[in-house]
Amino acid sequence: MEYALEHFGVAVAAITGVLAGRGKRVDLFGVLVLAVVTAFGGGSIRDLCLGSTPVFWIEDPWFVLNAVAAGLATFFLARVHPLSGTTLQVADAFALALFTMVGARKGLFLGTSSTIAVAMGVITGVAGGMIRDVLTGEIPLVFRQQIYLYATASLIGAVAFVLLNLWRPDYHMNLVIGTVITLALRLGAIRWKVTLPEFDPASPPQDSSPPGKA
Repeated sequence: MEYALEHFGVAVAAITGVLAGRGKRVDLFGVLVLAVVTAFGGGSIRDLCLGSTPVFWIEDPWFVLNAVAAGLATFFLARVHPLSGTTLQVADAFALALFTMVGARKGLFLGTSSTIAVAMGVITGVAGGMIRDVLTGEIPLVFRQQIYLYATASLIGAVAFVLLNLWRPDYHMNLVIGTVITLALRLGAIRWKVTLPEFDPASPPQDSSPPGKA
C-alpha cells in the first residue's frame, strides 16, 4: 500500500510542478524539470537525512517514468483545457498529505524516534514544493501570508500518524487516517481561509523626553 501511495504522490506532485509553470514562459523541458523537482525534492532530502541511499527514485526508476508521464500528460492537457488556480491548490494538498505520510512512515520503518519521523514527514511533504516555488521565482507557499495551514496541516497529520502507530503499529489504516487528516485540514483551511496568527511585535515605546534631555 505504501508503494502505491508513494507512486500516487509522485504523480500528483509532478502535476503541481507543471501547473506552477503556467505564465512563466518555460518550454517543455523546463516544465518537466519542475515536475521532477517537485515530485522528488522532499523525498530526496528525506532519504539523505536518513542515510537511505541511493535515494528512492534512483533505486526504483519507475518513479522517474511516473513523474515524467504525469508531467507530459498535464502539459498537453493544460494546453487544450485551461486549469484553474484552485486545481493547483487541491492537487498540492493531495501531494502534501500523501508525501507527509510516506515520509513519516519511512522514518519509523528505519527506526528513528517519533520526533524525527514527524520531521521527516513534514520535510517530505513541503520541501519539493518549496524548491519548485524558488525555481519559478515565487515565495515558497510555506512562507507566504494567508497560506491557510500548509506546513501546519502536514505537521498535525504526521503527529497523528505517528501516534496511531504507537497505539497500533503497522496497521494499514494508519496511513489512510493520517492522509485524510492532513488533507481535510489543508482543504478546510483553504475553504474557510483559516490561518495562524502572524508575528506582529508590539511597537517600542515612544521617547517622550523633551529634545536635548537625557
